[in-house]
Amino acid sequence: MESLGEALRSWQQTAGMRDAAKLAERVLGDPLVRKLRERYPEVTDRTLRINLNKLYQMTVEYRNCKECPGLERCPNDMQGHSTRITCEETNGEWQLFDMKTPCSKWTVHEQREMIRRRITSYYADVDLTDEPYDEEQMLDMDPEREWAVNRVMEYVAETRANGLGKRGLYLMGSFGTGKTYMAAYLLHKLAREGFSGVIVYMPEFVEDAKALMMEPQKLKETLTLMKECDLLVFDDIGAENLSPWVRDHVLGAILNYRMNRKPTFYTSNHDLESLEKHFSFTHKEGEELHKGQRLMDRIRPFVDIVHVRGRNQRGGDVLSG
Repeated sequence: MESLGEALRSWQQTAGMRDAAKLAERVLGDPLVRKLRERYPEVTDRTLRINLNKLYQMTVEYRNCKECPGLERCPNDMQGHSTRITCEETNGEWQLFDMKTPCSKWTVHEQREMIRRRITSYYADVDLTDEPYDEEQMLDMDPEREWAVNRVMEYVAETRANGLGKRGLYLMGSFGTGKTYMAAYLLHKLAREGFSGVIVYMPEFVEDAKALMMEPQKLKETLTLMKECDLLVFDDIGAENLSPWVRDHVLGAILNYRMNRKPTFYTSNHDLESLEKHFSFTHKEGEELHKGQRLMDRIRPFVDIVHVRGRNQRGGDVLSG
């Protein structure tokens, strides 16, 4: 945006607008400036003229906002902000102070960026930066899901009121009943309260983790993030093709660290007994019942089971999982 000085020079070079004083009078006669003078009648004309540049910027940016072209094309000096002026008396003289005030579009943008910074997704097909999470839609889409939705909403409310607990939720149900959506909703709402989160789509992450054996530093950083985040979601657990190394040294290490410290959440098509059988068998080592039981000892005592019932919503609705 051009400054008042640039506007004066431009106007002085334009036929019919050679007198720069005309621009100054136009700024002082602007409705916004007149309202400022009404609010602060003690402010002298001399003080206003000394601060013409601030007044000009305020009036131009106000008009820009009235005809907002969108945040990406914001013409103001500071994107998503407009100049606001206040007046204060200091040592017997009135002074004008300008400040940048964010608009509603900028506030929404910042909220989305804040959520994006606080939540990390590994392969999970969820949108955590927008506002797609509608409680009424979750409740109305399928009445059979009502109890599960209410339990997730209760968890969010409890965490807001009491802070981060140590127990998570185990969202168990058939394909496409909205388990992933509910877990993402929980992360989204609590990220707005300042909590960090990670959501991991297990089938793809496990394959990636096997490759990370050759990149120890990257593996260490990934495990540290999952260990220390406030909220960790293992999405579709039980659908992965486990290797003994991933089970014992990746998943086991993460859960061993988090138990009794921070809550871990799960979405699965398996109940806990079926999940233990899944953990007890790998194609490489065969059946190892004690290994499956050891892992479940780090899951079962630290979750509340939530049965997610309802019909399969996949194939045309966002509430899948």
